[in-house]
Amino acid sequence: QVQLVESGGGLVQAGGSLRLSCAASGRTFSNLAVGWFRQAPGKEREFVAALSWNGGTTYYTDSVKGRFTISRDNAKNTVYLQMNSLKPEDTAVYYCAAAKFLIYSGSSSPADFGSWGQGTQVTVSS
Repeated sequence: QVQLVESGGGLVQAGGSLRLSCAASGRTFSNLAVGWFRQAPGKEREFVAALSWNGGTTYYTDSVKGRFTISRDNAKNTVYLQMNSLKPEDTAVYYCAAAKFLIYSGSSSPADFGSWGQGTQVTVSS
């Protein structure tokens, strides 16, 4: 089992930037794909971005392409989400997650991720 703890959320004005971090523990973390999801009030949890176990392949939802960058440092057991040009519609609780299985092919379904952090709030003011 992988334990995940997010940090870096906060309040930022539209057009600003934030970098979220996700610290992981567990022996298998470096072998698993990782993802970021978000959930706004009254809405379902939605996929934001994912990254293969070695950082070689990235996946993004269309609304964040060109603005967000997912990365990882397996030596530090940490995943990052750099968020630039933030918009009010990016406001949500952001969660990091580790894939359930070693083979990950870019699924955006939360059901394919087995370990979750507690979330960090991101609020973008207009």
